[in-house]
Amino acid sequence: MQNSSDASPTSELGRALLAYDEARRAAMAEARRALSLNELDAKALVFVAQNPGARPSHVRDHLGITSAGVTTLIDRLVQRGAVRRDLDEEDRRVNHITATVDLNSPPWCSLRGFDNGVEAAITAMDPAEADLITAALQRLTAAGTAAAR
Repeated sequence: MQNSSDASPTSELGRALLAYDEARRAAMAEARRALSLNELDAKALVFVAQNPGARPSHVRDHLGITSAGVTTLIDRLVQRGAVRRDLDEEDRRVNHITATVDLNSPPWCSLRGFDNGVEAAITAMDPAEADLITAALQRLTAAGTAAAR
């Protein structure tokens, strides 16, 4: 959602990008609400599902939080039954975190629903069209990143 201090894009492409961003954020917020997950917990769960056996330090680095914060977060997900901690066979001080829920099955699939729909649309595109859009988005990302510095 835009606030009054945000400048509205003047180009059709800028408006389309803004609409995409808002639609994705809304879809993710609705999925988190339906699953009773906060944003950080949802991001951690998706990361762990994509990286089975991740160490807590990997989750911490990915999310940019403290060691204490990641411990509390993983405790919440373990208590919920969404992940489990496994001890390393060689070093019992080391934990590995694995998702215990299938993010491709209801209700958890709602966390990836928007992105899966976008991927399906990309797959259906003509490869040349997809390449053109990819190049344009890379230029726009670089320009926006440079301007924000």
